[in-house]
Order: sequence, then C-alpha cells, then structure tokens
Amino acid sequence: MRLRTSLASCALGAVAALGASCATTAPTPAAPAPAAPEEGADEVGEAAPAPAADAAAELAFPYPVHETVLDNGLKVVAIPYDSPGTVAYFTVVRTGSRQEVEAGHSGFAHFFEHMMFRGTERYSQEAYGEVLKRMGADSNAFTTDDYTNYYIIGPASELETMMDLEADRFQNLAYDEEGFRTEALAVLGEYNKNASSPFLPMFEKVRDLAFDEHTYEHTTLGFLADIEAMPGYYDYSLGFFDRFYRPENTVVLVVGDVEPERVFALARRHYGGWEPGYREVAVSAEPEQGEARSAELDWPTPTRPRLMIGYRVPAFDPDSTETAALDLIGQLLFGESAPLYQRLVVDEQWVDFISGDASWHRDPYLFLISAQVKSPELVPRVRQAIEEALAGLAERTVEPARLDRIQRHLRYGFALSLDTPADVGFAAAEMLQLTGEVEPMNAVFRSYRQTTPADVQRVAGEVFRPTNQTVVTLAHPPGGEGDAEAEEGGR
Repeated sequence: MRLRTSLASCALGAVAALGASCATTAPTPAAPAPAAPEEGADEVGEAAPAPAADAAAELAFPYPVHETVLDNGLKVVAIPYDSPGTVAYFTVVRTGSRQEVEAGHSGFAHFFEHMMFRGTERYSQEAYGEVLKRMGADSNAFTTDDYTNYYIIGPASELETMMDLEADRFQNLAYDEEGFRTEALAVLGEYNKNASSPFLPMFEKVRDLAFDEHTYEHTTLGFLADIEAMPGYYDYSLGFFDRFYRPENTVVLVVGDVEPERVFALARRHYGGWEPGYREVAVSAEPEQGEARSAELDWPTPTRPRLMIGYRVPAFDPDSTETAALDLIGQLLFGESAPLYQRLVVDEQWVDFISGDASWHRDPYLFLISAQVKSPELVPRVRQAIEEALAGLAERTVEPARLDRIQRHLRYGFALSLDTPADVGFAAAEMLQLTGEVEPMNAVFRSYRQTTPADVQRVAGEVFRPTNQTVVTLAHPPGGEGDAEAEEGGR
C-alpha cells in the first residue's frame, strides 16, 4: 500500500442523504498504549473511561468527518484539525488512467492535471498564480491510475478565495487549440524525462505483460505513441473534460481550521451551479493469469542491473483479509528490519535497494517487487532469495509475536504520519477515491489486527504462485553502446 504522507511503508489513499449534512468519525492509526495507572490511582476512586472514549481509542483515523452532498451530486467533506490558521483544500476527481478505455487515447487523465492550470476567463493562468502568491498558498496536483488530486495549502482566512478559484476552474476551464498543443508537448517532454531512467521502461513492460484487457496495462503517463499523437486530439480533450470533470465524480475535501457548516454553505454558493452529467465508462475485467511471463530489457548506457517482479493481487477491500495480509507481507519481507532486507541490503550487500508492496487499487492490480542489483551475476541469486522468502511464507506460519509487531508498526506509523492538515487530507483523499468514504480507513486497521499467521500463510500461497508471476530484468549488455565511452572516461 502507498500513501502520499510521510509514512514510508503504509499506504492508504461518505455518502450523506441528498442535500443533508452529517458528522461521522473516520479511521486512524493505533494510538500509543495508555500509560499504566499511577500507584494508588484505584484507591482515590478514578472513574473508568467513558464508552465513547474507549470507542475513539480504537479508531485509526481519530478526526471527526463531516460531509454533505449537494443537489448536483458533489460530495463535500470537512475534517476539523488542530492547525490554527491553516487549511488544506483538496479536489479529488475519481478519474485516473484506469478510465482511459479508448484505444489511442491513454495519458489524458494525466494531461488534464496539466490543463487544469491553464486558466479561465475570470482567472487566467497568471492571475491564478498571483492570487495564490498573495495568499501565501501552495498549489499542486498529481494523477494516479485511479484518480487525480488537486490541492491548495494556505491560510484559513482565505478559504472562500480558495473555493472561488477552484470552483471556477473546475466549471469553467478554458483553453484554445494552441494552448492545448503547447501543453501536449510539455507532457511529451515529461515522458521523455522519465524515460531517461530505467525504472519507467521496466514499469511499462511489467504492466504490459501482466495485463491484457484491463487499462492498468498502461501507466499513468500513457503509451508513448498516444502521447506523441496527443497534439492532434484537441476535440477529444474537450469531450474528456466534459465527461469526467463533473460534480458526481468529484469530492471537495477541506481539512484544518474549519467550521463544517461554513464549508458547506460556501460549497453550495460556489459549486451549486455546476451541472451534473458524469458518464461512467466500462473498464474491461482482466482474466486470471495462467502462466509465468517475463522479459529482458537492454539499457543503452552502463547501469547497474535491475529486477522487477509482479504478482497479480485482488482489488483493494478495507474489510478483506487478502488486502490486510498483503500489506503485512510487504513489511514482513521488505521492511528495513525484515530478514530478507537485512540479508540482501546489509549482510550480503547484493542490492543497492529493494522494495515490495501491494499498492491499493480499485481493481485487481500487482504486488510489485523492485531491486537494483550490484552486478549482473547476482541477479539470479537475488531473484532466488526473493522467491524462497515468498515460498517460505506459504510453507510456514509467521511467528505470532513478529506479526503483532508489524501490525502495531503499521498503526503507529500511520498515526505519526498524520502530522499536518495536508497529511490528514492526503490520507482521507486516498480512501475517498477508493471507496467514496473516509470511514473504511478504520476498517483497514481492524483488518490488520484480525489477520492471523494462518491468513498470511494462505494468502501467500494463493498469490505468490509461479503461474501468477511476471518478471522483467534490465541490464546494459556487455560490449554494448556506451562501453567505449565509459572506458575512455575511466582512463
């Protein structure tokens, strides 16, 4: 799992009655265990904690979540957080590269992340930036397979200004064909920059091999051929915006020094006129993988070899033992204290780095393992060590005490990551895009605690099968282009 918070290894990314507002409490990480009572406390008659306090202590996400749904279908969520004078404002569009189902048009979700900063008739691109500068606010966005997230971090006193800016551009984005072509070329430049690193070609190949029908076959950036052709699809871009940038497909989330009822009143004023019209697309289901798949990639310049292994896994489900067990396995094998990590990175020093986890996705995705190996002859040995560790989880139950430590680590780590309104917002946005609610975050941590060593063993056996594996290696071939230059430079 992956979250856009400071938590390195725990990733986590509300339906009220129409027009009504409500308050619920969302999930959070485990709070530190209560201190032992001071000696003599019982004698002085201290009262037991109230049931409500006990219930709150069980929640991983401890902040009250208030929400309403406007008449046009827009969900608005407010989470008060103790950050005097500061708010984090998110616009979560539940469209990512997953929805790019038309052949030849991959990459448009990411493209619109760029286009949304092109301006409107009221606020040009320059005027938008000037308002943010005056407020002392930061603004950015990112796109994933499943959603696109836009956010502003700024002063609470400027909440209405933020809402005015965001409501305007999400309803009234304006760009001409020349501006479209300019941004399309910028996206191509971004792709080329990323492709200069070995990671992107490997990631593309793993997904291309692992998926035949589902749109997870292509990355968020899209297929290169589609990106190169993008400047000719101005009319298509207008249709993409019209289809997906609609209130029913969007959540406005405000976290920090806020009063929920004021947030809802401002949302009705600024977003009430946004016309609904969202049309969901049919995403093809991926059939079960029946055989191992692999590829070897050559890199044109000298580089250390790399290994990437993917196993198909179920879609994210906060109540699922499978989702919980896979997150736990990520820590059991690839956390910095894990025996496999210690062996490969610290003791044998065969790899520069290694990581592995099951990134949360709305549809079945991959448990992805990535390693940079120190020399070509070590690649088979590293792969063997990984596969033996995975097989070991399927053959033997993990020690209960060790599993308990991992469960506690995930919960405490998540708690520590909720350090700012932005951190809280990123966590809530992730869950909102996955489920439409914030509360399931608590269910995730309940699932962790309920997962047993036998569950981990069963899930490992089901997932880490040879026929469910996709392997990609990358290396610079001996005597390949660039060797002579490297030798010359070393003289």
